[in-house]
Amino acid sequence: MKALALVESWDHVCCRYRVLAFERALGASGWSLAIEPVAGSPFGRLAQFRRCSQYDAVILQRKLLPGWQFGELRRSAKRLIFDFDDAVLYRDSNDPRGPHHARRLGRFRRTVGLADVVIAGNAFLAERARDEGASLKRVRVIPTCVKSGHSVPSRPAREGGGLDLVWTGSGSTLAGLDRRRPLWERLGREVPGLRLRLICDRFLRFDALPVVEVPWSEASEAAEVAEGDVGISWIPDDLWSRGKCGLKVLQYQAAGLPVVANPVGVHPEIIHPGVDGFLPDSDDEWIESIRQLANDPGLRGRMGRVALASVGANYSVESWAPAFVAAVAGAQPLADLHLRSGLSNRPRSTAVSEPLEC
Repeated sequence: MKALALVESWDHVCCRYRVLAFERALGASGWSLAIEPVAGSPFGRLAQFRRCSQYDAVILQRKLLPGWQFGELRRSAKRLIFDFDDAVLYRDSNDPRGPHHARRLGRFRRTVGLADVVIAGNAFLAERARDEGASLKRVRVIPTCVKSGHSVPSRPAREGGGLDLVWTGSGSTLAGLDRRRPLWERLGREVPGLRLRLICDRFLRFDALPVVEVPWSEASEAAEVAEGDVGISWIPDDLWSRGKCGLKVLQYQAAGLPVVANPVGVHPEIIHPGVDGFLPDSDDEWIESIRQLANDPGLRGRMGRVALASVGANYSVESWAPAFVAAVAGAQPLADLHLRSGLSNRPRSTAVSEPLEC
């Protein structure tokens, strides 16, 4: 059996984490996987979509196509899966025109209404698909996953004390971090020895918070994240952000780091306050959370171990591979993964292996 994934690019983060991550599982189930970026020109797309008839299943990732192009793809694809991990029916958080966009919504409605299966990265996205015409039985929630099996690295105390916060992401998402500049400046003033380890393709500067600039690369990202002490994430409370799937947080947890993030979107689903991190809302709560972690290395270590166990149980590639293969193959997974409430009916592990004193 042959599957084709139509993606934005081979090295796009969504392709890496939501398609390539499951290539081995597909192969073990008798499927080959080909990946092609969606062609740039209309005529190129027409030829590309007509070739889709050679495959048993086609995965269209994130792309919202004009009506005639989607129609050609739908006619050619024997089985069409639409996978998305962003609120692509809206404009992003930084667009001054606001989130709503009639053309995007129309294309989204057509896509989820006619795809054989819709794979949504979280419950919010699944609900949007259902609202716009996808039937319950065709929507499956499969979160963005990370590889498990790592151990928590030993982190010797930094000379002179202090704490390294870590943030990783692309330049396009750096605006969210910059939006909270007064908070980071205040943290730098009030928590002695604090630094921000910024892993990105461009960087910010702060007056009171030293920045360690780490150029991003796929090969070194995981190791560079693990060099930090505490992972941080902040996203605005809007429609676009509620569609985010928390990859930053999962990367921090996979590195054995406690995570501090605002309680928006999927953050409260991934982070258990006082157990594997904190979910501060106000600036004062952020200061208290970071100060507590800075003053207690033992707490950081215990939270990091719980975070690592949690991400392995709930967001690992190994855990979700059967659901992905079933979605591509047209089989019903052993566990009913149709959206009913929360993430899915899949059991969620929140067990704490050791007591935490916060």
